[in-house]
Amino acid sequence: MKSWPFNELQGLREKGLLRKLITTTPLGKGIVEVNGRACLDFSSNDYLGLSHHPKIKEAAKRAIDEYGVGSRASRLMSGNIRLYTELEDAVSKLKGTEAAIVFGSGYLCNLSIISTLTGPGDLVLLDRLCHASIVDGALLSRARIIRFAHNDLSSLKEILEQKRASYKKVLICMETIYSMDGDMGPVSEVLRLARQHDAMLLADEAHAVGVFGENGEGIIGQRDAPRPDIIIGTFGKALGGYGAFCATTKAFCDYLINKARGLIYSTALPPASLAANIKALELLPDLENERKGLLLCAKDLRDFLVKELGLRTSGDSQIVPLILNSVQEVLELEAFLKDRGILARAIRPPTVPKDSPRIRFSLSNAMEEKDIESLKKALRDFFKGRKKS
Repeated sequence: MKSWPFNELQGLREKGLLRKLITTTPLGKGIVEVNGRACLDFSSNDYLGLSHHPKIKEAAKRAIDEYGVGSRASRLMSGNIRLYTELEDAVSKLKGTEAAIVFGSGYLCNLSIISTLTGPGDLVLLDRLCHASIVDGALLSRARIIRFAHNDLSSLKEILEQKRASYKKVLICMETIYSMDGDMGPVSEVLRLARQHDAMLLADEAHAVGVFGENGEGIIGQRDAPRPDIIIGTFGKALGGYGAFCATTKAFCDYLINKARGLIYSTALPPASLAANIKALELLPDLENERKGLLLCAKDLRDFLVKELGLRTSGDSQIVPLILNSVQEVLELEAFLKDRGILARAIRPPTVPKDSPRIRFSLSNAMEEKDIESLKKALRDFFKGRKKS
């Protein structure tokens, strides 16, 4: 019994799949310190550089002075301070929904909502590339789970036509920007199928909020067009803070307050996090140029990988994956870039399929043009050296 963890770890090590934590010190402007060395950080989700924004930091400091460091209790006890109401009102306004409810993290949000909304006798349909938190929420629900081909409307339609009548409730789960491929999900088309088959749609906007939309609202805007039943988002990526939200109807928010175990039995978010999130949402409408610049920079890097280096990538967002042929090659590139002062982590199975290990470049508006050029030069040198060998 005592040896089993060591045996499992050795197996991961031999396959090149062993994960290790690294200690970083964020220095701002897209730079982190690793082992005493400053590195360009292409691994964070701080897409707009807001984690170091002076107005957001000041809002967090004021909240500590007024409310203290911790929230002291769960929301249903005495932890539901006034800042929660302000934040949820701001989210519902941003997303154009009746109401919103805040959770402690994106993982907790998806886990709680999906397992609360569905159960035995129901069906959950997952895009094959859905995040682990969505998959785990479906598993916890004990509903029937079927995964449809990624962004494949015909695959989804066929399942709905064949299976819908056999279940009480059907929930379709998708993302609007997929975290490892950087591509967009066809929200409008999936929603149309959901309505035709009396199914609900959950759309996760974790990597879209802040980056897309006229005011940073994400792929799902405030227009009068039909919208998913449940919209998930996070404060921990482009908004630079922590926590997550569900934007939906008031009735469903009230239902979650009564039924979602991840909300009922979790300590509330610290006041500083709530205040920082509120301030980030206030700043979003004025960051149009930053959003445009970020996406143009990502397009430029994607074009460079394909047209100049002849490599494989995907997507059309601020996430630019460099998909390689083997885990070994990905690990070698990660180490090479680190030697050049660039932090870009290897993404390996089971996070991605076995045949597509990758380096996932997450771009940040905090970086300068010279930083992107440094990355390009390092990539040129690595792949030029491999072609000669």
